[in-house]
Amino acid sequence: MYLSKIEEKMLDGEYGEAKALALKLIVTLGEVFKAKKLISIENAQIAGISYKTIGDSGLEFIKDLYAKNAKFAVPTTLNPAGMDLEKWKEIGIPEDFAKKQLEIISFLEGMGAEKTCSCTPYLIGVKPRFNAHLAWAESSAVIFANSIFGAKTNREGGPSALASAIIGKTAMYGMHLKSERKPTHIVKVEGSIINELEFSLLGYVIGEKISKGVPFINKFKGKINLDNLKALGAGIATSSGIALFHLENITPEAKTLKNNLKNLEKITIEKKDIEKAREKLSNEESSTHILLGCPHLSLNELKKIASFIKEKSLTKNLWCFTSRKIYEKAVKKGFVKKIENVGGKVIKDTCMVVSPLEAIGVLKAQVNSSKAAYYLSSLSNIKVELKPLEEIKKIENKA
Repeated sequence: MYLSKIEEKMLDGEYGEAKALALKLIVTLGEVFKAKKLISIENAQIAGISYKTIGDSGLEFIKDLYAKNAKFAVPTTLNPAGMDLEKWKEIGIPEDFAKKQLEIISFLEGMGAEKTCSCTPYLIGVKPRFNAHLAWAESSAVIFANSIFGAKTNREGGPSALASAIIGKTAMYGMHLKSERKPTHIVKVEGSIINELEFSLLGYVIGEKISKGVPFINKFKGKINLDNLKALGAGIATSSGIALFHLENITPEAKTLKNNLKNLEKITIEKKDIEKAREKLSNEESSTHILLGCPHLSLNELKKIASFIKEKSLTKNLWCFTSRKIYEKAVKKGFVKKIENVGGKVIKDTCMVVSPLEAIGVLKAQVNSSKAAYYLSSLSNIKVELKPLEEIKKIENKA
């Protein structure tokens, strides 16, 4: 791999030990993927910051970088932590867990990260330019940035995104190359996709059928909005290694590709495929909790939830996960108060997947996301049932 003179000096430690370690990691990855050079990035999104996910070894790694005076060279945002950083006691997070989680956040803030703690940075002001190079970790955010904004980022791991944030560069391979962003499959969707759960399951099925590649999804019947696109992308990224999709007449690169789709493998997805995926991921019918916000809820989704549960008395524990910036807006709009007035909770900074829910007694949950269903089952052994957001309307009042 070609390195500039400044990059060679950085690798040799002339700009500090932290930058040398970070650059070594990026160069090693680049050589594995046969990258020819490094490129500058505009911002980074770091995942793997929950204490549940990284444990003591991850904490020590971050602490060591901080001790080596590591500083982020580009604007850097954080994925969800393992708890609400302020209201952790309210949901029963153990004090030892909280202490270590707060240390992780403190060290990352000390390096220059913004305490966003969200898997949806694009909902809180981070809107990448078309063709901008990024280093984002968090599969659902990566596929949204690549597909909806036309930005360029690989599916970084937590350590590689952290390293890129320190040096402001990443290796030029994968999604950073125009040649790798061309469609490999054409997807035709039969029937109408009617809600966010079906968009999520459609994505899951696309990912299962393609696994690796770049799908071009033909126009289909369904309400195309930000929340549904968020669900679609998250579903694709959950069941596959896909980092980019093109949606006819919607995504920016799709418009230039429409006449270059000859000889591609064609895949048809029917309603029965979506229902089959739902049955596969849903294994519980007596949930004690309704968990919403994987990926994090938008302000519009919180508004819907607040309107759905008006004057109800919940028979299940309703927990809504979002970012602190969306939470603050929802407080001003009165959505949080409406949800809390009927016994629900709006939880910021964390998400159901990276918080220790099983340790605090959440064993059965209703969710509206294929990503939530997959990871709650596989990582936390929580039994889940899949229902769309509108099912909240059917919650019965307590006797």
